[in-house]
Amino acid sequence: MNIALIAGLCVILLGLIVGYNILAQQRKQIESHKRQEMAKHIAVIDATEELIGNAHNLPYSGTLLVCLNKKILDSLKAMHEIDNSDKSIPQRISATQAQIDQIKQSFSNKESTSFRVPDSDRQAISMLKLVKRLRSVIKAEHSKGRLQTQAFVAENARLEQMQLKINIENVVKRANEAKRKGQLGTAQQLLKKAIDVLGTKNDNYSAQMKERLQQMHTEVTETLNTGHEKNKSDQEQEKSELDELFAPKKKW
Repeated sequence: MNIALIAGLCVILLGLIVGYNILAQQRKQIESHKRQEMAKHIAVIDATEELIGNAHNLPYSGTLLVCLNKKILDSLKAMHEIDNSDKSIPQRISATQAQIDQIKQSFSNKESTSFRVPDSDRQAISMLKLVKRLRSVIKAEHSKGRLQTQAFVAENARLEQMQLKINIENVVKRANEAKRKGQLGTAQQLLKKAIDVLGTKNDNYSAQMKERLQQMHTEVTETLNTGHEKNKSDQEQEKSELDELFAPKKKW
């Protein structure tokens, strides 16, 4: 009787131990999942804040700034649902919402800064990478239903034109530098490439720049042709002088 009781107690104890271990393992998995989700949202917030921090380098519209801040707000709310013990998150939620409201009032019809021509190829590449990231963000937010289609279309078109503007303005700068260095052939090639790109566009900026670039291309081409004619004339004159120098001497 005692043996059966002891055996029963051992089975119960063993069951409790196994059950406790299962519960502990499940709790550990839940905590690990929470940490992973929190880390994911923190990474999203950090990356988005970095994008917002570049608003002084490129013209950000009010729509774009609101979209980026809402992305942060959504991550903060998700973090609060995962872990409501962190008392700083509700404060950040309130501050972010206030920031969104302020942007809607302050940037309804203006941009964060004016467009500046890149100073170097390196800066142009950096600006283009930033625009590419911004376009990826608004595309993702639109696919999640967080950005209305009309707003997405308008903002995507604005960023696409900004890409074009960065490229074209950088080409103009490089062409002018090539002209100053006397590299007219390089300048001609750069201008021709930019004109070809603008040939497929029909907006006001593209039309104005195409006219300007064509004028620059014509001037460079004329200078090159003038140089070729001068070289040809100089070569003919030199040949004439050599012919005269080595001509048979007349006998008097």
